[in-house]
Amino acid sequence: MVSATQWWGLWRSNLTTFIPPLSGCRIRYVPYSLEFSAPGDRRRFVYYAKKRGIDIEVADINKEYDVVVLSERADISLWCKWQGGKIVYDLIDPYLAIPPDGWKARLRGIAKYFFGQSRYLQLNYRDAVINMCCRADAVICTTEEQKRDIGAYCGNTHIVLDIHKMLVTEHKLDYKPHDPFRLVWEGLPVNSSSLDLLVQVIDSVSQKMPVELIAITDRQYYRYLGSIGRTRADKSIERLSPNFRWREWHESNLAANITKCDLAVIPLDLQDPFASGKPENKLLLFWYLGMPVLTSATPAYRTAMQNAGLDLYPKSCNQMKQ
Repeated sequence: MVSATQWWGLWRSNLTTFIPPLSGCRIRYVPYSLEFSAPGDRRRFVYYAKKRGIDIEVADINKEYDVVVLSERADISLWCKWQGGKIVYDLIDPYLAIPPDGWKARLRGIAKYFFGQSRYLQLNYRDAVINMCCRADAVICTTEEQKRDIGAYCGNTHIVLDIHKMLVTEHKLDYKPHDPFRLVWEGLPVNSSSLDLLVQVIDSVSQKMPVELIAITDRQYYRYLGSIGRTRADKSIERLSPNFRWREWHESNLAANITKCDLAVIPLDLQDPFASGKPENKLLLFWYLGMPVLTSATPAYRTAMQNAGLDLYPKSCNQMKQ
């Protein structure tokens, strides 16, 4: 498994396996955000490009380049047909773990077309991702399970985790528990629905000892496709339980807010193949900050815990209560 501190080095070694030296190469990028400010930009290819001194420009599908790097925001209905150079597909989410006949795979493709995120209609988004993997000259993923699934369609597939160096501005030094005991969750607001899994657990524990959960995320977000269904995350989180508190996500004080808590939690629905297929990025971030962590027993979290000689990955909410 690749550590986050080796991230840019692995990008370098992977790219140079199938392209000439980067000097003089025309390398372009299809980002999550045009300002290259989204987490998926800053923690992945944008970080690598800055380390390598690559001037970042947004790719134009009507032009030819030596290499184009596609984020998951790219319109793969177009780029799977592009023949103007080599493609690196940064596929960080486990779309191939979704059942091929499931409603999510079908609805996502239709929704992307209907709301203008895809030029051409793709009735099954999982099949569209497979087509893009077949077209790509290399695919970057985030877990062993992903690599196995993608490997059936692209033999040049590599695992690369996020880089969190810019977020680790301080470390936890004081492990004396607070009163009330502070749990902390951090993440994108679209993933805050996983906090539902903790409501009964925390409310039950609060009857025996004072406890609160601090959720650190953005105030507002779009529930669907990154642009539809604007929602207030702060209100929805605090409505879940009287023991839940919301804090706004800021890179400048994220480490300070996390390390003031006692235990980090990463709840995920093990019955959801998309959620349970997530990589250990968040776990590594908490560990870099010196935080003890309790996670759901996903394959990636379980493996990382076992490699560290830990077993803090309960398989059910009942085990969390214990």
